[in-house]
Amino acid sequence: MNFEFDVIVVGGGHAGCEAAGIAAKLGSKTLLISIDLTKLAQMSCNPAMGGVGKGQILREIDVLGGYSAKVTDLTTIHFRMLNSSKGPAMWSPRAQCDRMLFSIEWRKYLESLPNLYLWQDEVTDINFDSNKNEIIGVKTRTGADFNAKTIVLTNGTFLNGKIHIGTNNFLGGRIGELGANSLTASVAKLGFIHNRMKTGTPVRIDGRTVNFSELIEQESDRSGKFSFDSNYYSKLPERKCYILHTNVDVHNELKKGFKFSPLFTGVIKGVGPRYCPSIEDKVHTFAQKDSHQLFLEPEGVSTYEMYLNGFSSSLPLDIQYKALKLLPGMKNVHILRPGYAIEYDYFDPMQLTDTLESKLVKNLFFAGQINGTTGYEEAAGQGLVAGINAHLNAINSETKFTLARDQAYIGVLIDDLINKGVDEPYRMFTSRAEFRILLRQDNTDERLVDLARQFGLLSEELIKKIEKKYDIIDSIEKDIYERSVSPNTINQYLSKINSAEIKQKRKLVDIISRPEVKLTEVNNIYNIYKNVNTDQNFNDILDQVEIRIKYKGYIEKEKLNANKIERLDYVKIPDNFDFNLLNSISTEARQKLTRHKPKTISQAKKIPGVSPSDINVLLVYFGR
Repeated sequence: MNFEFDVIVVGGGHAGCEAAGIAAKLGSKTLLISIDLTKLAQMSCNPAMGGVGKGQILREIDVLGGYSAKVTDLTTIHFRMLNSSKGPAMWSPRAQCDRMLFSIEWRKYLESLPNLYLWQDEVTDINFDSNKNEIIGVKTRTGADFNAKTIVLTNGTFLNGKIHIGTNNFLGGRIGELGANSLTASVAKLGFIHNRMKTGTPVRIDGRTVNFSELIEQESDRSGKFSFDSNYYSKLPERKCYILHTNVDVHNELKKGFKFSPLFTGVIKGVGPRYCPSIEDKVHTFAQKDSHQLFLEPEGVSTYEMYLNGFSSSLPLDIQYKALKLLPGMKNVHILRPGYAIEYDYFDPMQLTDTLESKLVKNLFFAGQINGTTGYEEAAGQGLVAGINAHLNAINSETKFTLARDQAYIGVLIDDLINKGVDEPYRMFTSRAEFRILLRQDNTDERLVDLARQFGLLSEELIKKIEKKYDIIDSIEKDIYERSVSPNTINQYLSKINSAEIKQKRKLVDIISRPEVKLTEVNNIYNIYKNVNTDQNFNDILDQVEIRIKYKGYIEKEKLNANKIERLDYVKIPDNFDFNLLNSISTEARQKLTRHKPKTISQAKKIPGVSPSDINVLLVYFGR
């Protein structure tokens, strides 16, 4: 065996698979080490991808050469566009996937990459060259030593993982799986700060024992997808999702278990996710509410196993079971697996640069839940960025791959992590992005295609398809601004949708600018653009044109604000600059700047405790 690699990725979750996949795709000889190779990119919690803010991340990963969107499209069994009644900045695609096929498709892809090697084992130690202050390899439980130019840690919930079900607790990375109980100490010896977090998952139930007539069926839109590559789409049959609600009887039953809950007794020390709390936490925190919404969702097309979204719990098994039976349609329910909470170690992400490389030692990257995040999509996005930069490090490139806050949600995610840190599991929302009109799910390919070309992340064929699509969009938009419509042409449609009729010729753009007017409807009625030749979904193209027109003012304003902030990125701060030399800034600012080691004024501006007056001093010192 050859034990020499360019990149070693530790952990086979969503972050690890993206990191290993992109590094190998770019040409690095890559080793992916996972405790269980049969569970690569395992969907530990809900078998769904996307959602608010998360769907945008998936599409960004796709344009930047990752695989998460493609495997989602291959395994989709239920699709919805969330927030479609709101503005386009809020639209967020979400897909329910087949859990088992999702992991299988990921492994098929990874095994198709010639530069990628797999190894099933637990990494117990990091090999470190103190003379060069750099990582040189890893040691595993079986005694193997693997050397590498760069290492990416993506250990998820496996670092000293502890599972809780009522008063029972035991070690594990996921239920039924071993944890990694030595690596934290090895990394901590290098000076890294770490702490504990907590997450959880609901019971899995037998769908054959549910009375679905008592539940609300949730419709699917199977025409939706994530990848911009039309070669990836689901051939699986659609499965139904359902909505139900808790009630007072359920809450009273859950309360009987509070005294046994490790969440309330203090046994669990880690901080849980604010926006995905356990059912007992919801009942306790919102005591005035008589019900909470739940979603019953399928695990796949070849199984009766179902997932009760919103019913995460660490309560004793008997309490979980009794409360479940009081839910609508659940009188005769059978449980396949109880819900549980899991505590695990994470490392402070403020110890990382915007490439996700450590500030403390060279050639060591962190990605995923190890950085204090929650969610498959957030992990995958970090894994992609870490994998690209690990490859660039391995080939000694001076170029670094980074994403700004006005370029991508992944840029917002990483910027928040490294500058603000985390005090609870970080979850992406559209509200976290100040430029969310620019970061829509529909224009992901437009805003990131140039980066994809620059770093060789997409094939030239796909890049040309994207460019052709936007040539069509530009052409239609130009035509709408130039084309006029007469009253006898458009008034019948306007009357039908209760929009004011026109009395003389008007520019089509004036009509399309009205909130109630839909360009797809206008085109379907009058066949204005019937001769446009494209292999893309033409309604999606028209939607993008309509968004450009209706939100033109907002888009231009956000671009202007983003450009103002971007100018601060051109004012660089030298590496290892001694901020104690600046007596004119506050003591707190000196301490925070020394800790964070910002590389630009823009990064320094985002650090809590660094005031506008401190920034002015830096601007004067480093040259405005």
